Amino acid sequence: MTEVSTFSPPAGTVPAARVRGLTKTYGTGQALVRALDDVTLDIAAGEFTAVMGPSGSGKSTLMHCCAALDTADSGEVWIGDQDITRLKDKALTRLRRDEIGFVFQSFNLVPTLTAEENIKLPMAIAGRRLDQAWYDSVVATVDLGDRLGHKPNELSGGQQQRVAVARALASRPRIVFADEPTGNLDSRSGAEVLELLRHAVDDHGQTVVMVTHDPVAAAYTDRVVFLADGRVVDELRDPTREQVLDVMNRMAEQTPS
Repeated sequence: MTEVSTFSPPAGTVPAARVRGLTKTYGTGQALVRALDDVTLDIAAGEFTAVMGPSGSGKSTLMHCCAALDTADSGEVWIGDQDITRLKDKALTRLRRDEIGFVFQSFNLVPTLTAEENIKLPMAIAGRRLDQAWYDSVVATVDLGDRLGHKPNELSGGQQQRVAVARALASRPRIVFADEPTGNLDSRSGAEVLELLRHAVDDHGQTVVMVTHDPVAAAYTDRVVFLADGRVVDELRDPTREQVLDVMNRMAEQTPS
């Protein structure tokens, strides 16, 4: 496996996000940890991208910096034509609200609200008018039409995650970040959520970036980017489970015991 500093999507695709020379450290002195080490990466619009790597490789830190949930020590992150590393707090809040969708492992639904209210909540907070046709399309895609009046505790884990995906898509963000979205689900529910994200990309042109440790989940994507020790070290396009496993095994072999 050859280490390289930059990976780019195929010619002709327009990046939804760009990372340039991103470095992030934690701690000081002998306790210093370099979570990201000069990462440069493009995320193509209209694609499903997985970010993988061993524990401590920097994959979650990379996603959090790209999603404006954390700040790097140096480097740039662009969402569309905006360099988010230069935005003030109010502009960052607006960008997270208007340009970015989130899907978390733990669902993060409001327990006192119905599924429909959870889906519409971000737009209600932002004071944005609901695009009813788009909302109807999202609800149809996630297949929740008969569950919209139910609260989270009346839904299965898979249904709750589908509500979370619908919430992320409802505002038509430029990019959706999903952090281990199947981590709390059984294999069947996980497959349903992955198929939903796949449909969001294929049918609606959505851009999805997913952090995962699961080769089966990665096989749903268009591209897998592999991190180790805070650096991008490999990638696959149109991955299969077996190809992902092969790269992960080679990475494990190169990790000092």
